[in-house]
Amino acid sequence: MKKILTLTAGALLLLPSCMQEFQPQSSTVTEDQAANAPGSYENFVSALSSSVAGQFTFSGSSYQKPNDFGYPSLILMREVMGNDMVAVGGGYNWFSSWYQSSVTLAPIYLDCQYPWTYYYGQIKNCNTVLSLAGENPSELHKTGAGMAHAWRAFYYLDLAQMFCPTSYGQDKTAPTVPIVSETMSMGDAANNPRATYEQMMAFILADLDKAEAYLTGYSRTSKELPDVSVVNGLRARVYLLMEDWANAEKYAKEAQKGYTVMTGDQYNDKVNGFNDANANNAWMLCCTFKKDDACMVYQDGNHSWGSWMINELPNVGNDGYGYYSKYGAGNYIDYHLYQTIPATDARKKCYVDFKVDQSTTAQQVVAALAEYSDVPEYVFTSGNAVGSNTNGANAWGGMPLKFRCKGGNHTTNLDAWCVDVPLMRVEEMVLIEAEAAARQDENRGKTILENFAKTRDEKFEYGKHNDAYNNTSTPAIINEIWWQRRVEFWGEGLAMFDVKRLNKGIIRSYAGTNHVNGYRWNTNEPPQWMTFCIVQTETNNNPACTNNPTPIAPTGNSPEHTW
Repeated sequence: MKKILTLTAGALLLLPSCMQEFQPQSSTVTEDQAANAPGSYENFVSALSSSVAGQFTFSGSSYQKPNDFGYPSLILMREVMGNDMVAVGGGYNWFSSWYQSSVTLAPIYLDCQYPWTYYYGQIKNCNTVLSLAGENPSELHKTGAGMAHAWRAFYYLDLAQMFCPTSYGQDKTAPTVPIVSETMSMGDAANNPRATYEQMMAFILADLDKAEAYLTGYSRTSKELPDVSVVNGLRARVYLLMEDWANAEKYAKEAQKGYTVMTGDQYNDKVNGFNDANANNAWMLCCTFKKDDACMVYQDGNHSWGSWMINELPNVGNDGYGYYSKYGAGNYIDYHLYQTIPATDARKKCYVDFKVDQSTTAQQVVAALAEYSDVPEYVFTSGNAVGSNTNGANAWGGMPLKFRCKGGNHTTNLDAWCVDVPLMRVEEMVLIEAEAAARQDENRGKTILENFAKTRDEKFEYGKHNDAYNNTSTPAIINEIWWQRRVEFWGEGLAMFDVKRLNKGIIRSYAGTNHVNGYRWNTNEPPQWMTFCIVQTETNNNPACTNNPTPIAPTGNSPEHTW
């Protein structure tokens, strides 16, 4: 009887108990047990996508963390590590550890354990499906196996960039994370070194080759499910990271087939803009929060994406309506990035103008907020809570309204927060194509860039967005494309990857900054805290696995940068 081995010895101790479909009484499940359960394979495949968001990774304890709601939690952890997202609210902001480079990111702490537990728990799910499907899946098992290969590639690609101390372009022999496959023996799992960047990319590409083979001809029923277009999108990401410009361009173009870029009106749609994957033809992959998700059932969804990123609900009831309105904790756009967005760019309407903070009466503020929301009084309440928690500093200026209540519901949080969160959009593929083309032929890349930019700003002028962020070696056109990526995908989890890939520094300290006092840091290169530590449980149980240094936060603000 063959056993399904799914994680390293250390990682076996980190499995999230919320994955009910995958969590037997012991740390292994036999093929006979799994295969004989009615509809088991289909349930395992379904859980690959349904478990991406909405579950507590540390379920089973009596304490649920407000920043523990699946993959979208990881998005926000990464976003606040740089300079484009500002985590306000002090101790009430549960993402402040990543914003402040806290000691709790060290291997012995829960904050360090969370990413490792989440990713390897999801990889375990993929490995279970692949082991059940077998080396040569039948026609009934091919689609599920294809999805498992695609999701596993998705997770390992994130892990490589989060845990490797450098970029692929700088050192392809640098260590990423241990690779755990569905065929790995327990002995090998307990002595499993970190794969080099080159080894990891080869493993991911092999997964994507199999995903394409098994998903060809498959027509999905939801954008929560990966298909061949998503596989090509992942290939485009991989080849961009590897600086294989020809293949990055090739697969980015291939991935775009059948999709259309969101219009400015769709981007700013107050009802469906960034909460409904089916309201446009641009989203390629998403995850979805549902009413029966663990994080939605617990405290009426207060521990969910909507609680942190949607601020158009009132503060009423025992639990309030989110960390914005109840505790004055939220995530804002960086002041400088906001100022670089022209008034003619549709995306600027996603963020409240900082001038609103200069208003002298509540009535004036509400009137100004009406430009951004159908319920300006609720946005006022959220900003007012933040202002009360931060001595009035930047209460509304920079507040995001990119992510909206589901279906325009502004009264019931369990309806409003059951939203879709984008994991891949066609706009990313267009900008990958632009960068890859520009690396080969600047004029060709510039044409692609300009065509895209004009869908956001009809008056777009090339050459206005060339902040080098302390890396002057990057060509001007690449800085232009990077700026587009920063604005286009704000809050979608790509910012940290770009900083490391392009070897950029971060700038939080400058005149007029809205970054929190004490954490206004400037660096000349990707900061150390952008390299995640491996949880100590893993290195204790897998001695071949080395670790990264514990990040050390700078002491005090940096001198102000002059733009």
